[in-house]
Amino acid sequence: MTAIALKNLTKSFGKVSVIPDLDLDIEAGEFVVFVGPSGCGKSTLLRMIAGLEDATSGEIWIRGREVSDLPPVERGISMVFQSYALYPHMTVFNNIAFGLEIAGLAKDMIRTKVEAAAEILNLTNYLDRKPAQLSGGQRQRVAIGRAIVREPEVFLFDEPLSNLDAALRIQMRLEIIRLHQSLDTTMIYVTHDQVEAMTMADRIAVFDAGRIQQFGTPSELYNRPSNLFVAGFIGSPKMNFLTGAAAAQYDAATIGVRPEHLDISVDKGDFEGVVQVAENLGSDTFTYLETDHGELTVRTEGEKSFDVGQPVYLTPRAGRVHKFDANGNAV
Repeated sequence: MTAIALKNLTKSFGKVSVIPDLDLDIEAGEFVVFVGPSGCGKSTLLRMIAGLEDATSGEIWIRGREVSDLPPVERGISMVFQSYALYPHMTVFNNIAFGLEIAGLAKDMIRTKVEAAAEILNLTNYLDRKPAQLSGGQRQRVAIGRAIVREPEVFLFDEPLSNLDAALRIQMRLEIIRLHQSLDTTMIYVTHDQVEAMTMADRIAVFDAGRIQQFGTPSELYNRPSNLFVAGFIGSPKMNFLTGAAAAQYDAATIGVRPEHLDISVDKGDFEGVVQVAENLGSDTFTYLETDHGELTVRTEGEKSFDVGQPVYLTPRAGRVHKFDANGNAV
């Protein structure tokens, strides 16, 4: 069943088009990530689904009901923002319960819902604390708990981990994945971090200039990017691109090879390079090279490394070369 359907949706601010004529279907229970660079329209689209921004034209359907003209409270959604927006004078319990109290739910029902959410989020022992007594990750869990108790049909997350340090981001990423598995509810998650997108999503919508460049599973985007933009955005380190004679050998305007799909040797190969920098990370080594085709990156397993200034040879692995035409589309 389709949980969210966006039909011919557009958004303009004056003469500036932010979302030009977008269509998208999201299935019930899916975890979908909107990813793309800053200013690509992903957060604007999320706010339109939430009802915080009006669409210029088109339709928004949630669970078979058109909600384009409905206020946020009537759309069956809950949204978690980058800012925790917790009430500092309230306990964790009262922060989570606040929306239910405003809605007039009975006290015993509120307690049942809050305690159930707290158990899911590992907040049971913190219900009597104030936000100032919590870590950043715990505060974000409180914000998520406030969304859970509303029992929405759809959860919307707008870059909720941006204010956390690297270790907490990883921890919260795992907790949100577990939350999705536990609740089995449709979730849309916005981020500019392609690592978050790849590790969390059932399907990813890659945005550029308000348009969806590709919508597919992480594996599809990584292994079969539809154009140069997706190929360059998804993957870390980014894909190597070669033009000219190197691409002509493959009957393409541009070819792309991921760093782990370039074999490096001191003996022979398809073309030569000179080592500029070698980063040994223990489990992997990233070698950055200067070649006649520009700067390239090679990823090798373990501690295999080369000396700066050392000449080496590179060979793309068979079946791992991505070909693109003059318009940047995959061929």
